[in-house]
Amino acid sequence: MQSTQERPLAGTVALVAGATRGAGRGIAVQLGAAGATVYATGRTTREQRSEYDRPETIEETAELVTAAGGKGIAVQVDHLVPAQVAALVERIDAEQGRLDVLVNDVWGGEFLFEWDTPVWEHSLDDGLRLLRLAIDTHLVTSRYALPLLIRRPGGLVVEMTDGTADYNAGHYRINVYYDLAKVAPIRLARSWAHEVTPHGGTAVALTPGWLRSEIMLDRFGVTEQNWRDACARVPHFVISETPHFVGRAVAALAADPERARWTGASLSSGGLAQVYGFTDLDGSAPDAWRYLVEVQDPGKPADATGYR
Repeated sequence: MQSTQERPLAGTVALVAGATRGAGRGIAVQLGAAGATVYATGRTTREQRSEYDRPETIEETAELVTAAGGKGIAVQVDHLVPAQVAALVERIDAEQGRLDVLVNDVWGGEFLFEWDTPVWEHSLDDGLRLLRLAIDTHLVTSRYALPLLIRRPGGLVVEMTDGTADYNAGHYRINVYYDLAKVAPIRLARSWAHEVTPHGGTAVALTPGWLRSEIMLDRFGVTEQNWRDACARVPHFVISETPHFVGRAVAALAADPERARWTGASLSSGGLAQVYGFTDLDGSAPDAWRYLVEVQDPGKPADATGYR
């Protein structure tokens, strides 16, 4: 039997909204590895795929959570449909009577944005759909989940995004839709901090670095086992990380009795690794956002020495 130290989140109930793949799956699994019960939501099940048409399913995520040492519960939810989210939270309340961690990870925009395209040339329908998936889902989920989370002091809300507040403030991110989608969760984290702090809660924004998600690996034609082969074509991919790295960041936050010190803050997986001492699956601790500022953006040759 694992000790309390090995399972610091035993008895913790988490909802990872958007846990089908990528960062959401990594977060769900690492919360499970720390002993948590994790409700993993998404739209793709073994019987029905979303418009992504990807093979990953919420059932697989839940099984990975359980295999890691927690309890995974898959629930098909479209987080744009308030009734479905309300029913999800009612179920969590009925089955657990509590919610300790809420991770707003719904994204869904990988195939909807066009790189470096001005607003007058970008598909308006795709852009507005991206914003609904990236922002409205977080608002709907918080509307129904936060009342359960604040019922007990100590709740944690994590708004997932791409980029730190400092980095995004000084850089235009791809196009107007993507830029808004990735700045908004940082502001939402500050909003949730304002609303949950009086109830003993903590809210943060969190970004991974260059994520080796299932979609990214497929785009580069590699697997997790041979991912470094992609560096020949995309040299700065050398700083990339698995979804488990940011998952361990969330688990570390959830297990920290002093996590309130972070409330309202914009955090990164690499930055938190330096504080909490966790690593990625390969034992490294890539600090992607420092690498981007100091190596990639200035146009220096790709070299992750000292950054992982």
